[in-house]
Amino acid sequence: MLQKTYPYYLANEPVAANTDLEVTDKFSGEVATRVAMADAAAIDQAIGLAVEAMPALRAYPPFKRQAVLEHCVKRFRERYDELALALCIEAGKPINDSKGEVTRLIDTFKVAAEESVRIDGEIINLQISPRANGYHAYVKRVPIGPCSFISPFNFPLNLTAHKVAPAIAAGVPFVLKPASRTPVGALIMGEILAETDLPKGAFSILPAHRDGADLFTTDERFKLLSFTGSPAVGWELKRKAGKKKVILELGGNAAAIVDGDQGGKLDYVVERLAFGAFYQSGQSCIGVQRILAHASVYDALREKLIAKTKSLVMGDPKNEKTFVGPMISESEAKRLAGWMEGAVQAGAQIVAGGKVDGAMFEATLLEGVKRDTDLYRKEAFGPVAILERFNDFEAALAQVNDSDFGLQAGVFTDSLAHAHRAWDALEVGGVVINDVPSFRVDNMPYGGVKDSGLGREGVRYAIEDMTELRLMVMRETW
Repeated sequence: MLQKTYPYYLANEPVAANTDLEVTDKFSGEVATRVAMADAAAIDQAIGLAVEAMPALRAYPPFKRQAVLEHCVKRFRERYDELALALCIEAGKPINDSKGEVTRLIDTFKVAAEESVRIDGEIINLQISPRANGYHAYVKRVPIGPCSFISPFNFPLNLTAHKVAPAIAAGVPFVLKPASRTPVGALIMGEILAETDLPKGAFSILPAHRDGADLFTTDERFKLLSFTGSPAVGWELKRKAGKKKVILELGGNAAAIVDGDQGGKLDYVVERLAFGAFYQSGQSCIGVQRILAHASVYDALREKLIAKTKSLVMGDPKNEKTFVGPMISESEAKRLAGWMEGAVQAGAQIVAGGKVDGAMFEATLLEGVKRDTDLYRKEAFGPVAILERFNDFEAALAQVNDSDFGLQAGVFTDSLAHAHRAWDALEVGGVVINDVPSFRVDNMPYGGVKDSGLGREGVRYAIEDMTELRLMVMRETW
């Protein structure tokens, strides 16, 4: 079970300032624990101490950063069950998905430990004209400075890890605001980091209400803001962020194309589509929202996918048989139910699921959804998928691109030509061939285009954002 209360972490130290934030069990709705909330004064102090930590972090060598990250890996493994249960309770994530996320947390820190000792530079050949004769140039990467991190509720361990682990590897101090609905995992992470010898001020983890956390965005002492969350919030934060670098990992309404050569593989395709659409109640920005199936396989795919969708167990996320747990809140379930009802009123048909009870939303499959409805155009962020038929592969690619979002897409095909054509044509950050867009390994570049964001996560790519190039030119004789 969770502790009764959790402190926040200010400059590496636990501070039990209050118990103002109630964290609920998302299945029962009952208060599961209480967490300390930071006010503006605490956030300001954390930023100041992060600035003061820069000289010590510059002198903190890569092998020590690696040791910190390896300590975290060891402690995460030791506290695996505790982390999984905390995630299950605070996020309502089915326990099997929760365990999977703890595994990914460990993977991300392992990759960061490896990358921390290979942040290399390069030698530049300046001999492009006679005037550069005798000159040599060298480039190295240096920490950008204090970073502001804002993490989301849907992957409160691993998406937080994708900010924290690269920061430690790069040697930058950070102040993190975890999602107020799911702060516990980040605070356990803080507890483990506090066991290390990171310089004072290297990290602060401060739950705070959105309306009281403007300093995370506006304070000019931060040199980078990394935000994961909704597009509306993310683009507004970018507008207010001033001169600092901004990394945004935002939403999507990801599509999966099922080409016409999948007749003998439909069982695999259906398993992956159902997983991609409905795992953790569809609350993933790369969850499968739109399924485009070639006319030659559409009817068979439809029949199998309806049966699979109806078979998914919904209930208490602590039960290992549960596949669909609660959405993060009843208000989010009501929002999605409204979009679904709007689509039905416009002519769509619900072919599986559709029932909503509080925060519990059945895995739901629709067809005939008009392309101008909210359910089609916006990010559903819940257990709802749309099934469509196509005849021409090029038309299907164009249909996927008919979206304000562009995070990832999946294409099931045996055609190498179609695979490469999708890679060329789809306006997304990543194309996954023969799997769902929900597939992610934690060392790959991950991010989107259009309203899906700016920049890339994935440990090495995040380290590049958290460091700057510094050039030295040397004249050989003088």
